[in-house]
Amino acid sequence: MAKKNVNILVVNDDGITAPGIKVLLEEMKKLGNVVVVAPDSPQSGMGHAITIGRPLRLDKIDLYEGVEMYKCSGTPVDCVKLAIHKIYKGKKPDICVSGINHGLNYSINVLYSGTMSAAVEGAIEGIPSIGFSLDDFSHQADFSFCRPYVLGITEQVLKNGLPKNTLLNVNFPRGEEIKGIKICRQANGSWVEEFEERTDPYNRDYFWMTGKFELNDRGEETDVFALHNGYAAVVPTQFDMTAHHAIPEINSWSFDVKE
Repeated sequence: MAKKNVNILVVNDDGITAPGIKVLLEEMKKLGNVVVVAPDSPQSGMGHAITIGRPLRLDKIDLYEGVEMYKCSGTPVDCVKLAIHKIYKGKKPDICVSGINHGLNYSINVLYSGTMSAAVEGAIEGIPSIGFSLDDFSHQADFSFCRPYVLGITEQVLKNGLPKNTLLNVNFPRGEEIKGIKICRQANGSWVEEFEERTDPYNRDYFWMTGKFELNDRGEETDVFALHNGYAAVVPTQFDMTAHHAIPEINSWSFDVKE
């Protein structure tokens, strides 16, 4: 049963009408009062982009019964910022959940992901935050088997909180059954891109980016390994990008400047 005093912000990057956000808000309604703020069109791959130099629009819509919903003309991060400052009016929600994304956000993908960047923005604001993603890009993706995990993980965060400056990156494998949950580290991987050159009807060149994910990590404690073996991968994630281990080495360098 929903707890009326729990306020939950739901965001995504696939857009306000995406099936994944419908599943997420339905599960969150079991836990408390839900406010949805999502882009008015898909914003995948936007990372932590924010809108500068053009106006932002925030329109209330009536899409699903019993849920306060807004569509935003900006990025996923814009959605979180507007929700906090204009909807909650500075009184922050108890938790921010993002997704459920159509497609995985494991390994290096976390840097490009609009889904995860929305959750990161929540964490920057001091709100316990989770990003959820499923290994299925289809508009008809089956989210049913990950519903209890979405609910259970969110309940645990509400109950226990999260360490300061930490959020959760949760990825689900595709299939009809999940073996369980693995707490993982982010795998070391990268994208090898190619740019296909084409010509438009006006004889102007343009480029279409393609590529493939390259895994450089065979560790069995990674998110990639967990997902490939049928487990939901939960990675505690931080937004402090300081390479702390490198500070002693770089401190040994000489930075004498010759004028």
